[in-house]
Amino acid sequence: MTAPQPSPPEYPGPPTQAAGTVPQQPAPPPYPQAPPPTYPRHQQIPQQPPPHPETGAAPPAHPESPQQPPAYPGPQQPPAYPSPQQPPAYPQSPLQPPAYPQTAAAPPTPTPQYPHTAPTAVPPPPASPPTAALSPDDPAHPHHISTDHGRVHISRDQRRTDVTAVGNLLLHLPNFLCSLFVVGLVSLFFGGFGIVVVLAWLASGALVFHRPTESALARHLLRLRYPTPQERAKLEPVWREVTARAGIDGRTYELWVEDSDSLNAVAAAGHIVGVTRFAMNQLPNGELAAVMAHELGHHVGGHAWSSLLGYWYALPGRVAWRFLKAFSGVVFKVSRAFGCLGVAVVAVTIGCVALATISTLYGLPLLILGVPYALAAVGRRAELRADEHAAALGFAPMLAAVLDKLHQQEQRQTAEQSARSGGAPVEESALSKLLSSHPDYHTRLHHLQPYLQPQRH
Repeated sequence: MTAPQPSPPEYPGPPTQAAGTVPQQPAPPPYPQAPPPTYPRHQQIPQQPPPHPETGAAPPAHPESPQQPPAYPGPQQPPAYPSPQQPPAYPQSPLQPPAYPQTAAAPPTPTPQYPHTAPTAVPPPPASPPTAALSPDDPAHPHHISTDHGRVHISRDQRRTDVTAVGNLLLHLPNFLCSLFVVGLVSLFFGGFGIVVVLAWLASGALVFHRPTESALARHLLRLRYPTPQERAKLEPVWREVTARAGIDGRTYELWVEDSDSLNAVAAAGHIVGVTRFAMNQLPNGELAAVMAHELGHHVGGHAWSSLLGYWYALPGRVAWRFLKAFSGVVFKVSRAFGCLGVAVVAVTIGCVALATISTLYGLPLLILGVPYALAAVGRRAELRADEHAAALGFAPMLAAVLDKLHQQEQRQTAEQSARSGGAPVEESALSKLLSSHPDYHTRLHHLQPYLQPQRH
């Protein structure tokens, strides 16, 4: 008889089901939006799970524990933080930034502001100062130029005689003939040496290009002086820049200064370039270079020497004309003492002499009446040619600024004349416009427009 075998121990597990029945499967856990599922209870927990490695908190109770199992976080409830205060709930709207947790124990730490989080307002760039507020010697002036020129190319053609210079010489021909007649009359007093006097006068024209004679003319006739060392240190770099652009040897010419507070310059004889003290001290070096380039245009084109040569050969005739005017005035004053008969006799005498002179010289003296107007027209054309020369060297904007200052200077002078005349407007007559040797401001600025417009490439 065998002893009864002991039954094996029962392992923990779900209760056995009756034979022939299908075991029921547990329901799947719901998604995080629903409350967390309840896990099936077990009869025995084999071991206690270890604590959390980061927070060190005790693990939640097993489902067999009588405590309520912890609820898992959902989208509506944030997880518990280890802070003593309950953290604020996150907003539901995605457009609202989350609120940072605040604690009552310590004041909130201010959040540092970085450039990318709080951009600061960038101040606008400072506006460039107006031209009138800048010093003429300021390198920031828009009409300031660099005078540090390197290698200079000297042109083979240093001088030329353009149409304006030739026209000026031709227009001085009547004055030359009158002067020759006057010199011939004076030479009669020298007897046999009269021809020598005439030839010496004809050869005296070469003195126009004689340096000592030029200096005497500049000093006594034009009221110029040599520049001081400080003035020369300011003028010579600008002059070298102008002559370098033109391909001219600057040592050929002499720089002079006129003690004047007006804006002006002069090109005289064959080697004189003079500027006023105002132009030297009050103009930026670019505008001063434009003035010098204009005067250099008179020299290169032959305007300076042709004008001075014509003036020189017309000088005896001018002296004789002034003498005749003074003599005629004295005669008329004396003739008034004899009444109307004496005045009539003097007038007839002078008329007969004038008619005999005109008929003898084939009417050439009549041309003298129109010569001043023709010379003024040629002079205006010479000024425009000198402007074009300065503009071709790159000084067109600077020259336009100088012309504007000249225009303002003329307007101030006109206003002063109007104030002296009791407020009556001063208008230039048509005859004075015809005798003007310089074009008006608008005409000169109009001829500079092709050089002021941007070039198309």
